Amino acid sequence: MVAVAPRADAQERAAPLRPFMKWVGGKRRVVPHLLGHVARPLGRYFEPFVGGGAFFWALADEPAQRQREDKWAVITDVNHRLVRTYKGIRDDVEGIAERLAILRDGHCKEQYYDVRATDVDAHRKDADVAAWMIYLNRTGFNGLYRVNKKGGFNVPIGNYTNPLILDGPTLRACSKALATVDIEHGHYQDVFFKAEKGDTVYFDPPYVPISSTASFTSYTRDGFGPDDQIALRDLAWELKRRGVQVILSNHDVPEVRELYADFDIKQILVGRAINSKASKRGRVAEVIIT
Repeated sequence: MVAVAPRADAQERAAPLRPFMKWVGGKRRVVPHLLGHVARPLGRYFEPFVGGGAFFWALADEPAQRQREDKWAVITDVNHRLVRTYKGIRDDVEGIAERLAILRDGHCKEQYYDVRATDVDAHRKDADVAAWMIYLNRTGFNGLYRVNKKGGFNVPIGNYTNPLILDGPTLRACSKALATVDIEHGHYQDVFFKAEKGDTVYFDPPYVPISSTASFTSYTRDGFGPDDQIALRDLAWELKRRGVQVILSNHDVPEVRELYADFDIKQILVGRAINSKASKRGRVAEVIIT
């Protein structure tokens, strides 16, 4: 008999918004600092490197955004599977919950590697891709999303006793909030043609590495190098000249301070949770650039 997740009740629909997946470089710990640097009203909000969307969800949870009926935000990413996951949650959250319930009940090492080997891009339904993505995210090592040069997901299984594979209240709350959001697969530079005076853009790019071995470039098959960082700075400057509110995050390293010398820079200390060695998990210096 197939286990089917129960539908949302009034309490679930009122659940606070939060990311439905773990994400390397996620901004959960940075959100309180970011919220202090964004002016209201937002205008239209753009987040071109949405990832797990911690800052987006925090803004979406504010009463001003919860009450809006217009398409108040545009979230974008180059990761096509991630974009399809967001769309699946918006358009078919119950279908995703049903799939995750089956995966939860059958979870084991063999199933994990069977799911990991699935050619998920061949699936026509976004709900299939979303269930695949969330299951591997919740059960894979440290919640990493990493692919090889062929685009194959290659993260090993994590050592979890009872992973939370199906979080129904969070998924349903996110689904409701996404009804007033445009979700797009695209390049961060596309925002140049869309953001207008009075709008808000938050850039959370792959960070400039703090050491020669710290770069994480397997998020997609293409990395994000120094030329990309310069192009992003130039785009931020053009948007600023247009009257768009621009906020960026990055590591506090000399290269970033030199790049953004003409912007306002504030240092913050952020806990780092993703490292295979617990002794190397600690606080690192980041910057919020406005």
